[in-house]
Amino acid sequence: MNVKVAVIGVGKMGKHHARVISRIEGAELTCVADASLAAAEAVARQRDCKAVTDSEEAAELADCGIVATPTSSHLEAATPFIESGKPVLIEKPFTTDITKGQAFLKKAEEKKVAIQIGHTERYNPASLAVGKYGIHPKFIEAHRISPYTFRSADIGVVMDIMIHDLDLILMYAGSNVVSEVRAVGVNVIGDTEDICNVRLEFDNGCVANITASRLAIKTERKMRIFSETHYLSVDFAAQVGVVIEKDKNLDMIKMAREMDVDDIAELAQSVDYREMLMVEELNPVNSADPLTMQATDFLKVVRGEISPPCSAKEGLEAVKLAQRIVETMRQHRWDGKHTERTGPDIIDKD
Repeated sequence: MNVKVAVIGVGKMGKHHARVISRIEGAELTCVADASLAAAEAVARQRDCKAVTDSEEAAELADCGIVATPTSSHLEAATPFIESGKPVLIEKPFTTDITKGQAFLKKAEEKKVAIQIGHTERYNPASLAVGKYGIHPKFIEAHRISPYTFRSADIGVVMDIMIHDLDLILMYAGSNVVSEVRAVGVNVIGDTEDICNVRLEFDNGCVANITASRLAIKTERKMRIFSETHYLSVDFAAQVGVVIEKDKNLDMIKMAREMDVDDIAELAQSVDYREMLMVEELNPVNSADPLTMQATDFLKVVRGEISPPCSAKEGLEAVKLAQRIVETMRQHRWDGKHTERTGPDIIDKD
């Protein structure tokens, strides 16, 4: 029997979710909901389902829901499903209000309702490939930049796009205890930051340097991961990467260590260092569409076959870290520690 699914919110992501659910085996797109009936009807006609204007009616019609409304309304839109004991997949970020998010989690636990958070970058084939190495990173560098999209204007770049990398880094680092945060950011278009750079230090010694911008002239989603045994370079946009394993390059390392400065200088005239390394392609674990893989897992969650691959607790940890970054960024003193001008708002809009 097909799982009846409702999609709440028919913006860009909601339309993608409706498309995927309408095509996936084992699912039936029962309805789409949006505050704008005209918008809901347009998607409903395209996907051959019912259009409604609120999530309460949607919860009555479906076995589960996918919430893709603006972040500020995630919890409100998901509540009727929780009250009805029906699982929900909530788009990232889970929420912007940690206190309300914790209360929401408590209610879901009391009702024994599963919540999955839509951190789809976990399903990126390159990300899945990283996971198979089981490494323990010591340093992570991430860049996620793009031109302005004129959406998600209700949240800053940290909650909008950096949170993808925060979720992955929390997972890769193997710790959610951050001992130090240093952040700087600038808002240009609106009242929230559009560019941010942050340095994180975890209690287990891992350090991460992360840059996010939605004012770039190109799109880039890359991460470099260093451990004692591996170096991985990942391009999430192209879904490819490379890996260099220490054990497979021991001969080259031993040779270089035994040379003195003059020998190394002479070697540089005739040998390309890159040709000496054994570099392997980061073979994707799965080449399927990440949103489809996520939806497939969500159906398994609804059927009780698996636990949510990205739980609400994990989603809330990413939000907590994001908010800590934003708070730290607001305290940054632009003209030195003895001056008064702080925060991201240094652009004169007058």
